Amino acid sequence: MHICVAGNIGAGKTTLTYLLSKYFGFEAMYEDNDQNPYLLDFYSDMPRWSFNLQVSFLQSRLKKLALITNENRNVIQDRTIYEDAQIFAPNLYAMGLMHARDYETYKGLFETIADLVKPPDLLIYLRAGIPKLVEQIQDRGRKYEDSIRLDYLKKLNERYEAWFDAYTYGKKIEISIEELNFRDNPEHLGIIINRVKAEMYGLFS
Repeated sequence: MHICVAGNIGAGKTTLTYLLSKYFGFEAMYEDNDQNPYLLDFYSDMPRWSFNLQVSFLQSRLKKLALITNENRNVIQDRTIYEDAQIFAPNLYAMGLMHARDYETYKGLFETIADLVKPPDLLIYLRAGIPKLVEQIQDRGRKYEDSIRLDYLKKLNERYEAWFDAYTYGKKIEISIEELNFRDNPEHLGIIINRVKAEMYGLFS
């Protein structure tokens, strides 16, 4: 079983991944943000480092997907490979933060491997407005996120909304973090767990 938690920066993907993995007894697979050699440079100079960052994330996620597929693990993963290719990279290009040549190279690379990628069995999308995202980004206090541009965050949110609506790779559910505080409220977490269990049972019917 492969479940992915998707959502914009600051939506709470890591927290929900941890909580669900603890409940279901699945392996948690997190983003390697702290180990990414380009992230700090990227937030300081997006046009210069956007291509490097996206290729680095693509390589990391492909490696994890290979482990999940080859070893038949039960995994809850923080973010999907589709978000990189269908949200972050095109957003950088549209905002003029990735050069056309780099974007075409990146897009071609993803399209080459897309058919080899097995979609998750369930996608959980964490939906949030910009004020809530900014609040949670500030609360967690990651140094490299101090310089995130507000317009960058807004554009990502617009793309996430459109992407989730058009997502057809498999089963999906949407969670509003404005309504469900799964981090601090056990009852809210229980609501999410019940929704996930319902979809999981459906996968085996």
